Amino acid sequence: MTANLQERVTDALSRIRNNRLGANVLEAEMIRDIATTTDGKVRLSLFLSPDDNATVVREVRHAVQQVEGVTDVRVDVKDASQSNSPSTRPPLSPPAAKSAPSRALPVMGQEPTSKRAGVPAPTPVAYPHLGNIIAISSGKGGVGKSTVASNLAIALAQQGARVGLMDADIYGPNIPRMMGVNAPPPVENEKIIPLQAYGVKIMSLGFMIERDQPAIWRGPIIMKIITQFLRDVRWGELDYFLVDMPPGTGDAQLSLVQATMVHGAIIVTTPQEVASGDALRGAKMFQRVAVPVLGVVENMSFFICPHCNNKHRIFGSGGGQRLADELDVPLLGEIPFFAGVLSGGDRGEPIVVGEPNTPAAQALLELAVRVRGLLSSRDAPGVTAAP
Repeated sequence: MTANLQERVTDALSRIRNNRLGANVLEAEMIRDIATTTDGKVRLSLFLSPDDNATVVREVRHAVQQVEGVTDVRVDVKDASQSNSPSTRPPLSPPAAKSAPSRALPVMGQEPTSKRAGVPAPTPVAYPHLGNIIAISSGKGGVGKSTVASNLAIALAQQGARVGLMDADIYGPNIPRMMGVNAPPPVENEKIIPLQAYGVKIMSLGFMIERDQPAIWRGPIIMKIITQFLRDVRWGELDYFLVDMPPGTGDAQLSLVQATMVHGAIIVTTPQEVASGDALRGAKMFQRVAVPVLGVVENMSFFICPHCNNKHRIFGSGGGQRLADELDVPLLGEIPFFAGVLSGGDRGEPIVVGEPNTPAAQALLELAVRVRGLLSSRDAPGVTAAP
């Protein structure tokens, strides 16, 4: 039974072509380590190079799902540059591809010097149809960056703007859950059609990979994904294009500013000194690459007692304001700690939709007004690029 299933899976995969290499994904050795179980579960590795179209992940998963007897599919996407992959050599003939043994990944830092050679940074491309491109960033995880990004996007849309939201947090793509949408995006005329929720157009890597699949990718693959989300998605004409970044300062942030002209960054922090200290480093990263910081958002600023209406600053106080003062930018908002924000995000109903009259929702709606005001001004405050 297992052998027959594996043959059917292999046959289905042989029909998916890599036009760049002029071969199917098996001949090109993009597919490795196909494993099946007697109850129909299939797991395989897909090696993707920076020159490959990321939609092949969806094509592979869909093809295997349609195979008779398959009950579950897991596609582990891996960086082709970390193995002796066909992306850097001519494809094998079909018989050789089927019998090719699995290869172990090299130990990081032990690859030949030629493979470690630096790649020149690409020239940023302007995408005027995307409107104002804004990076939503944080110095560390857990401060509510994705919560702020999703609610801000919806608030802007509620105020009449055309808004796109790109989830660039490839290590933890939470936007699909928070926005209540999660399905493979359709493709029409070689353009990916973004999904929509609450008047916002959305694209996320979470739509294309398994929920539990870790993204163990290096810079070139991250650059490829971000560039494709900018270039190959049919966003239409937008006023605001928000990009939910991963926490910290790494490949995704650098890839975004190398791929396009970012109009500004919003830094999300919490009141604690350790959070604002990390956020400072994130802001300085944007400063170094000549992206103005529009302002700081302090999330979980205080808790409003439902009995006495007093504010209790349970996570400390003043971290957001001190960070804004040090950067010489405005504190754009103080978002109160409210349990409805957490539960709404978990069920795909952000607070500005689920409970728009709460203090937290009102603070996020006011944040949208301030952001629009900043970007409509020619002299919007921001961090001057360091020499």
